[in-house]
Amino acid sequence: MFNPVNGSGMTGNVALQIEAAILDGKLSPGEKIPSERELQTLFKTGRGVVREALRELKQKGLIETRRGGQGGTYVKKIGAYEASQPLTLMIKQRDIDIADLIEFRESIDRTVTILAISRGDDDQAAALLRGVEKLETAGLCPSPSMARITEVDRELNLLLVKMTRNPLFDWIMQTIQISFGSYDYVLYEDAYYREKTIQNWRETATAIAAREPLEALSFIGFHYVLLNRCIRENKKDSDA
Repeated sequence: MFNPVNGSGMTGNVALQIEAAILDGKLSPGEKIPSERELQTLFKTGRGVVREALRELKQKGLIETRRGGQGGTYVKKIGAYEASQPLTLMIKQRDIDIADLIEFRESIDRTVTILAISRGDDDQAAALLRGVEKLETAGLCPSPSMARITEVDRELNLLLVKMTRNPLFDWIMQTIQISFGSYDYVLYEDAYYREKTIQNWRETATAIAAREPLEALSFIGFHYVLLNRCIRENKKDSDA
Protein backbone atom coordinates (compact mmCIF):
# COMPACT_ATOMS: atom_id res chain seq x y z
CA MET A 1 0.00 0.00 0.00
CA PHE A 2 2.86 2.38 0.83
CA ASN A 3 6.27 3.01 -0.71
CA PRO A 4 9.39 4.21 1.12
CA VAL A 5 10.16 7.93 0.80
CA ASN A 6 13.43 9.79 0.57
CA GLY A 7 14.88 13.14 -0.41
CA SER A 8 13.05 16.45 0.03
CA GLY A 9 9.34 16.72 0.68
CA MET A 10 9.10 13.47 2.61
CA THR A 11 6.33 14.74 4.88
CA GLY A 12 4.13 15.67 1.94
CA ASN A 13 4.88 12.39 0.21
CA VAL A 14 3.85 10.37 3.28
CA ALA A 15 0.66 12.41 3.69
CA LEU A 16 -0.25 12.02 0.02
CA GLN A 17 0.23 8.26 0.07
CA ILE A 18 -2.01 7.84 3.14
CA GLU A 19 -4.59 10.22 1.67
CA ALA A 20 -4.59 8.28 -1.61
CA ALA A 21 -5.11 5.02 0.29
CA ILE A 22 -8.14 6.55 2.03
CA LEU A 23 -9.66 8.03 -1.14
CA ASP A 24 -9.07 4.81 -3.09
CA GLY A 25 -10.86 2.78 -0.42
CA LYS A 26 -7.78 0.84 0.63
CA LEU A 27 -8.33 2.32 4.08
CA SER A 28 -12.04 2.48 4.92
CA PRO A 29 -13.88 4.93 7.21
CA GLY A 30 -13.57 3.73 10.80
CA GLU A 31 -10.54 1.58 10.02
CA LYS A 32 -7.47 1.91 12.21
CA ILE A 33 -4.35 2.93 10.34
CA PRO A 34 -0.87 1.58 11.20
CA SER A 35 0.80 3.03 14.28
CA GLU A 36 3.47 5.70 14.03
CA ARG A 37 6.16 3.08 14.57
CA GLU A 38 4.71 0.86 11.83
CA LEU A 39 4.45 3.81 9.46
CA GLN A 40 8.09 4.66 10.13
CA THR A 41 9.02 1.13 9.07
CA LEU A 42 6.75 1.16 6.00
CA PHE A 43 7.97 4.53 4.75
CA LYS A 44 11.55 4.03 6.01
CA THR A 45 11.59 7.49 7.52
CA GLY A 46 11.84 9.21 10.90
CA ARG A 47 9.17 9.70 13.54
CA GLY A 48 9.03 13.47 12.99
CA VAL A 49 8.14 13.05 9.32
CA VAL A 50 5.34 10.61 10.15
CA ARG A 51 3.93 12.79 12.92
CA GLU A 52 3.89 15.89 10.72
CA ALA A 53 2.19 13.95 7.92
CA LEU A 54 -0.51 12.69 10.31
CA ARG A 55 -1.00 16.23 11.61
CA GLU A 56 -1.65 17.44 8.05
CA LEU A 57 -4.20 14.67 7.52
CA LYS A 58 -5.98 15.56 10.77
CA GLN A 59 -6.22 19.18 9.64
CA LYS A 60 -7.85 17.99 6.42
CA GLY A 61 -10.37 16.01 8.48
CA LEU A 62 -9.33 12.66 7.00
CA ILE A 63 -8.20 10.98 10.22
CA GLU A 64 -8.90 11.24 13.94
CA THR A 65 -7.21 10.12 17.13
CA ARG A 66 -9.13 8.01 19.63
CA ARG A 67 -8.16 7.33 23.22
CA GLY A 68 -8.89 4.47 25.59
CA GLY A 69 -8.73 0.73 25.08
CA GLN A 70 -9.40 1.07 21.34
CA GLY A 71 -7.10 4.06 21.04
CA GLY A 72 -5.12 4.91 17.94
CA THR A 73 -5.49 6.78 14.66
CA TYR A 74 -8.53 5.99 12.54
CA VAL A 75 -9.88 7.00 9.15
CA LYS A 76 -12.57 9.55 9.87
CA LYS A 77 -16.05 9.11 8.48
CA ILE A 78 -17.09 12.51 7.14
CA GLY A 79 -20.68 13.35 8.06
CA ALA A 80 -22.99 16.04 6.72
CA TYR A 81 -22.20 18.32 9.66
CA GLU A 82 -18.45 18.27 8.97
CA ALA A 83 -19.03 18.72 5.24
CA SER A 84 -21.31 21.71 5.81
CA GLN A 85 -18.81 23.76 7.82
CA PRO A 86 -16.60 24.94 4.90
CA LEU A 87 -19.73 25.75 2.87
CA THR A 88 -21.21 27.76 5.74
CA LEU A 89 -17.97 29.69 6.20
CA MET A 90 -17.69 30.41 2.47
CA ILE A 91 -21.28 31.70 2.32
CA LYS A 92 -20.74 34.01 5.29
CA GLN A 93 -17.38 35.32 4.06
CA ARG A 94 -18.59 36.03 0.55
CA ASP A 95 -21.87 37.54 1.76
CA ILE A 96 -23.92 35.60 -0.79
CA ASP A 97 -27.30 37.19 -1.42
CA ILE A 98 -30.37 35.49 0.03
CA ALA A 99 -32.01 35.52 -3.40
CA ASP A 100 -29.14 33.42 -4.79
CA LEU A 101 -29.43 30.92 -1.94
CA ILE A 102 -33.17 30.60 -2.45
CA GLU A 103 -32.76 30.17 -6.21
CA PHE A 104 -30.25 27.37 -5.62
CA ARG A 105 -32.52 25.67 -3.10
CA GLU A 106 -35.55 25.86 -5.39
CA SER A 107 -33.61 24.26 -8.27
CA ILE A 108 -32.57 21.41 -5.97
CA ASP A 109 -36.15 20.96 -4.72
CA ARG A 110 -37.53 20.72 -8.25
CA THR A 111 -35.08 17.98 -9.22
CA VAL A 112 -35.63 16.14 -5.95
CA THR A 113 -39.41 16.25 -6.44
CA ILE A 114 -39.27 14.72 -9.92
CA LEU A 115 -36.95 11.94 -8.77
CA ALA A 116 -39.03 11.32 -5.63
CA ILE A 117 -42.16 10.83 -7.73
CA SER A 118 -40.45 8.47 -10.18
CA ARG A 119 -38.42 6.45 -7.65
CA GLY A 120 -40.14 6.66 -4.28
CA ASP A 121 -42.38 3.81 -3.19
CA ASP A 122 -45.85 3.95 -1.65
CA ASP A 123 -44.55 3.45 1.89
CA GLN A 124 -42.28 6.47 1.55
CA ALA A 125 -45.11 8.56 0.10
CA ALA A 126 -47.31 7.54 3.04
CA ALA A 127 -44.52 8.51 5.46
CA LEU A 128 -44.34 11.92 3.78
CA LEU A 129 -48.07 12.43 4.30
CA ARG A 130 -47.73 11.41 7.95
CA GLY A 131 -44.94 13.92 8.28
CA VAL A 132 -47.25 16.64 6.99
CA GLU A 133 -49.79 15.64 9.65
CA LYS A 134 -47.07 16.17 12.28
CA LEU A 135 -46.35 19.60 10.77
CA GLU A 136 -50.04 20.50 10.88
CA THR A 137 -50.23 19.43 14.52
CA ALA A 138 -47.13 21.45 15.41
CA GLY A 139 -47.92 24.55 13.38
CA LEU A 140 -51.69 24.98 13.55
CA CYS A 141 -52.07 24.68 17.31
CA PRO A 142 -52.87 27.74 19.49
CA SER A 143 -49.29 28.15 20.74
CA PRO A 144 -46.93 26.74 18.10
CA SER A 145 -43.29 26.02 18.97
CA MET A 146 -40.92 27.36 16.32
CA ALA A 147 -38.29 24.83 17.35
CA ARG A 148 -40.73 21.94 16.84
CA ILE A 149 -41.99 23.31 13.51
CA THR A 150 -38.44 23.71 12.23
CA GLU A 151 -37.58 20.18 13.33
CA VAL A 152 -40.58 18.65 11.54
CA ASP A 153 -39.96 20.73 8.42
CA ARG A 154 -36.37 19.43 8.32
CA GLU A 155 -37.65 15.86 8.72
CA LEU A 156 -40.03 16.36 5.79
CA ASN A 157 -37.27 17.64 3.53
CA LEU A 158 -35.04 14.69 4.42
CA LEU A 159 -37.92 12.22 3.91
CA LEU A 160 -38.53 13.69 0.47
CA VAL A 161 -34.89 13.50 -0.59
CA LYS A 162 -34.60 9.86 0.53
CA MET A 163 -37.29 9.06 -2.02
CA THR A 164 -34.82 9.97 -4.79
CA ARG A 165 -32.71 6.93 -3.82
CA ASN A 166 -29.66 9.00 -4.71
CA PRO A 167 -27.18 9.39 -1.82
CA LEU A 168 -25.67 12.53 -3.34
CA PHE A 169 -28.99 14.39 -3.09
CA ASP A 170 -29.36 13.04 0.45
CA TRP A 171 -25.96 14.41 1.46
CA ILE A 172 -26.49 17.72 -0.31
CA MET A 173 -29.86 18.24 1.37
CA GLN A 174 -28.43 17.44 4.80
CA THR A 175 -25.61 19.90 4.17
CA ILE A 176 -28.08 22.56 3.04
CA GLN A 177 -30.24 22.02 6.12
CA ILE A 178 -27.25 22.23 8.46
CA SER A 179 -25.37 25.07 6.81
CA PHE A 180 -28.00 27.61 5.76
CA GLY A 181 -31.37 25.90 5.61
CA SER A 182 -34.02 27.25 3.28
CA TYR A 183 -35.05 30.36 5.23
CA ASP A 184 -38.41 28.68 5.78
CA TYR A 185 -38.27 29.82 9.40
CA VAL A 186 -39.22 33.28 8.07
CA LEU A 187 -42.48 31.81 6.80
CA TYR A 188 -43.22 29.94 10.01
CA GLU A 189 -42.69 32.97 12.23
CA ASP A 190 -45.62 34.78 10.58
CA ALA A 191 -49.08 33.33 11.35
CA TYR A 192 -50.48 34.05 7.88
CA TYR A 193 -47.51 32.61 6.00
CA ARG A 194 -47.23 29.71 8.42
CA GLU A 195 -50.75 28.57 7.59
CA LYS A 196 -50.18 29.02 3.85
CA THR A 197 -46.86 27.14 3.98
CA ILE A 198 -48.28 24.19 5.89
CA GLN A 199 -51.25 24.01 3.52
CA ASN A 200 -48.82 24.06 0.58
CA TRP A 201 -46.81 21.22 2.15
CA ARG A 202 -50.04 19.20 2.32
CA GLU A 203 -50.79 19.86 -1.34
CA THR A 204 -47.20 19.08 -2.38
CA ALA A 205 -47.11 15.77 -0.50
CA THR A 206 -50.53 14.79 -1.84
CA ALA A 207 -49.42 15.48 -5.43
CA ILE A 208 -46.23 13.48 -4.91
CA ALA A 209 -48.18 10.54 -3.45
CA ALA A 210 -50.57 10.70 -6.42
CA ARG A 211 -47.59 10.73 -8.84
CA GLU A 212 -48.59 14.08 -10.32
CA PRO A 213 -45.31 15.83 -11.24
CA LEU A 214 -46.78 18.98 -12.79
CA GLU A 215 -48.99 19.64 -9.78
CA ALA A 216 -46.15 18.93 -7.38
CA LEU A 217 -43.81 21.30 -9.20
CA SER A 218 -46.45 24.02 -9.19
CA PHE A 219 -46.71 23.74 -5.42
CA ILE A 220 -42.90 23.79 -5.09
CA GLY A 221 -42.89 27.00 -7.13
CA PHE A 222 -45.65 28.51 -4.98
CA HIS A 223 -43.64 27.78 -1.83
CA TYR A 224 -40.85 29.99 -3.11
CA VAL A 225 -43.30 32.66 -4.23
CA LEU A 226 -44.49 32.78 -0.62
CA LEU A 227 -40.95 32.82 0.72
CA ASN A 228 -39.77 35.66 -1.52
CA ARG A 229 -42.91 37.66 -0.77
CA CYS A 230 -42.49 37.18 2.97
CA ILE A 231 -38.81 38.22 2.86
CA ARG A 232 -39.67 41.36 0.87
CA GLU A 233 -42.36 42.33 3.36
CA ASN A 234 -40.03 41.80 6.30
CA LYS A 235 -37.34 43.91 4.62
CA LYS A 236 -39.84 46.67 3.92
CA ASP A 237 -40.92 46.67 7.58
CA SER A 238 -37.32 46.77 8.83
CA ASP A 239 -36.45 49.64 6.48
CA ALA A 240 -39.49 51.66 7.54
